[in-house]
Amino acid sequence: MSARDNKPHEIVERALELSRADGCVVIADEHSTANLRWAGNALTTNGVTRGRSLTVVATVDGKKGTASGVVSRSAVTADDLEPLVRAAEAAARGAGPAEDAQPLVTGVPEAQDFTDAPAETSSAVFADFAPALGEAFARARAGGRELYGFANHELVSTYVGTSTGLRLRHDQPTGTLELNAKSPDRTRSAWAGRSTRDFKDVDPGALDAELAVRLGWAERRVELPAGRYETLLPPTAVADLLIYQLWSASGRDAAEGRTVFSKPGGGTRVGERLTELPLTLRSDPNEPGLESAPFVVAHSSGGDQSVFDNGLPVGATEWVAGGELKHLTTTRHTAGLTGLPVAPAGGNLILDGGDDRSLDEMVAATERGLLLTCLWYIREVDPATLLLTGLTRDGVYLVENGQVTGQVNNFRFNESPVDLLGRATEAGRTEKTLPREWSDWFTRAAMPALRVPDFNMSSVSQGV
Repeated sequence: MSARDNKPHEIVERALELSRADGCVVIADEHSTANLRWAGNALTTNGVTRGRSLTVVATVDGKKGTASGVVSRSAVTADDLEPLVRAAEAAARGAGPAEDAQPLVTGVPEAQDFTDAPAETSSAVFADFAPALGEAFARARAGGRELYGFANHELVSTYVGTSTGLRLRHDQPTGTLELNAKSPDRTRSAWAGRSTRDFKDVDPGALDAELAVRLGWAERRVELPAGRYETLLPPTAVADLLIYQLWSASGRDAAEGRTVFSKPGGGTRVGERLTELPLTLRSDPNEPGLESAPFVVAHSSGGDQSVFDNGLPVGATEWVAGGELKHLTTTRHTAGLTGLPVAPAGGNLILDGGDDRSLDEMVAATERGLLLTCLWYIREVDPATLLLTGLTRDGVYLVENGQVTGQVNNFRFNESPVDLLGRATEAGRTEKTLPREWSDWFTRAAMPALRVPDFNMSSVSQGV
């Protein structure tokens, strides 16, 4: 009999019953995905998948402290369950005391739906989207464009049970749509992406119309040298940069003097002003349309994540408030080390506090500058300043006297998101966006466009 013949909550309960450790955490993740792919204005593949993964965390109290052992496996059969639990216990007994050891979380109310069957997606999620996509293919074909891309919907039901009595459950839908339009000779390319929970709020026809305009802009080509340019960063590019900033906002690393958030001479920069704009960068598990897990789910320890924190409530957190750095990410352990409040990273990121101008309105107010489409291949150069490098992709456009007048070459950039916030002179309307670079790991974001007067295009790139 396979483990999938048992309900997830039953697997969790059985693993806890089998445990002989001093403490135990069991995480069951039920995955289901549905996807569509297309090329040259025609669907190419579609499919639906199902799967389960199980993580067992065993904790063992010793004379020198508490040790933890973590084992994760997929496709676990009923016969494999006891060996999996024993493997986690053996790993704990063979390990030294865990630096991040804390008492397992208690006192969180049990989820009312813990014993319910997992939520699942299916091809039905595309019931309205697929016909609209077919209509977009027809319009693109008539307009001399070729559409490429994919739509992916994933639903993960996570069940967390612990030996301290926690029984928690969260269903996380994640949808991504990426659409590329190309000219028939492949010399021009434009990209658009959307994040969605259910594909009811994405319109492929509207995206195709947007891409048609961008391909039209690209009919005129202008070569520009490297340099600093007034640049309009669209929400997707802002998201990619600020997600990396969040990932780099470790309270412990800052307190130990290793990051851009370290204060010279010791301590952290919490309380310092990062930007004169009244911007607030925040995470909130209850943000409408961007909902995420309201409790910690940690399959391993590392950085600012701890298996001992599984089930710890995650609330709304302001990382930057009104331009001032307010919080850095911490576990209970690193909060104790640094004196900072406990602040789990959260599963979404929102930047607001800008004005209500759309990106088109910001373009209309630009005398001369560059309009980006998106960023990719972002890599860290210097953690002390959070200097990042990367490339522009699928369209950099020249704006003159409030109008887009052509497409320019791509660039490599060198910038720090922290520094960019300090130099930005305008933030527009906050809107849901899909981070292109990090969409495999982080999709729930809402950002405004930013105007940066001197964005550093460090060299010319030949990429498209």
